[in-house]
Amino acid sequence: MKNTPRKNEFNPSGVGLKNGNFIGLPFTEDSANIVLIPVPWDVTVSYGEGTALAPQAILEASVQLDLYDADVKDAWKQGIFMQPLNENILEDRNEVRPQAAMYIDFLENGGSVTENVGMKSALEKINNRCEELNNWVYRQSKSLLEQDKLVGIVGGDHGVPLGFIKALSEKYADFGVLQIDAHMDLRNSYEGFTYSHASIFNNALELKSISKLVQVGIRDYCEEEVERVIQESERISVFYDQQIKENIFNGSNWNQQCEEIIKELPKRVYISFDIDGLDPKLCPITGTPVPGGLEFSEATFLIKKLVESGRNIIGFDVCEVGNNDWDASVGARIIYKLCNLMGKSW
Repeated sequence: MKNTPRKNEFNPSGVGLKNGNFIGLPFTEDSANIVLIPVPWDVTVSYGEGTALAPQAILEASVQLDLYDADVKDAWKQGIFMQPLNENILEDRNEVRPQAAMYIDFLENGGSVTENVGMKSALEKINNRCEELNNWVYRQSKSLLEQDKLVGIVGGDHGVPLGFIKALSEKYADFGVLQIDAHMDLRNSYEGFTYSHASIFNNALELKSISKLVQVGIRDYCEEEVERVIQESERISVFYDQQIKENIFNGSNWNQQCEEIIKELPKRVYISFDIDGLDPKLCPITGTPVPGGLEFSEATFLIKKLVESGRNIIGFDVCEVGNNDWDASVGARIIYKLCNLMGKSW
C-alpha cells in the first residue's frame, strides 16, 4: 500500500485515503483482524454480466464511506484489509466468459449439448476453470483461517464462495448459513455448469458441517428447488419475501420476524449475502434483479439481531454487486457493516 499511516496516526474523521485498501484503512494483511478476498469471477451468470468487476468498483467506492458505526464502538480499529485483486483470475474470466455466454445462448435457443461437440467441449472447459477457481478460493481462505483471521469474500457471482465454505467446514464441525437472496440457488448443475451461481447451495449442502440453511427474501425460484426444500425441511428453512410482506401487512413487525429467523440458526453462522436480496432500487445493475426484497436497514437490523442473540459470525460473502458507482457504494456499506458485526460477535 502507498502512503499508509500507522494506526495511531490515522484520523477516522479525515479525508478518505486512496491508499489501495478498503475504506483507506491503515492496516496490512498481517495487522488486520478481518481479511477480504476479492474474487473477480462471473463466468456462469445467466443474465447480466459484469459482477466480476465489482470488487474493484467496491474498493474504489469504499473511500467515500464514513467510518463511524453506531452499533460497534471504534469499529474500524478491528482492522480490515482487502487483498489485492488477482489479475490472473480476471484474465481467466475474460477468456472463458465469452464462451459461456455463447453456450448459454445456444441452450436458450433450444440447442442440445449432447449433439454438439463444440459446445460439449466448451462446457467441460468452463467447468474445469470454475473448479480451479474454487480450489484457489479454498487455499486462500484456509490459509487465512489457519492464521486466526476472520474472512469475507467479495464477489463476483454467487458461485465464488464455495471454496471458502469448504474451508470453514474443515474448521467448524457444525454451523448454519444465513442466506439473504432473491433466489434459492438450489438448482442441480444449472445449465450444465457444475459450479453455477444458481447451484451454490446445492453444492454447499454436500458439506455435512452445514446443519441448517436459512434463506431470507426469496422470491424467484423453480419447482425443483421447492421440492428440495420440502424434502429437507429439517435442514432448510425459507422465509419467502411475499410471506414476510404479508406478515407485516397483517401486523407482524420486522423485529418479530427476525426473531423467528434467528431461532432457526445454530450458534455459529456463515452469512451469504447476495445483493439481489435487497430491493433492486439499491442494486439495479446486479446480474438478476427481482422486484421486492429487503430494505438496507432491514437487512442490517437482521444481522445486528443475530449478533445480539449471542451467535458468532464465522465468515461471510457479498456477491452479485453490479459494476457502477451506486451498486458499489451499497455493496461497500454492506461489507463494512458485516465486518463490524462479525468482529463484534466474537
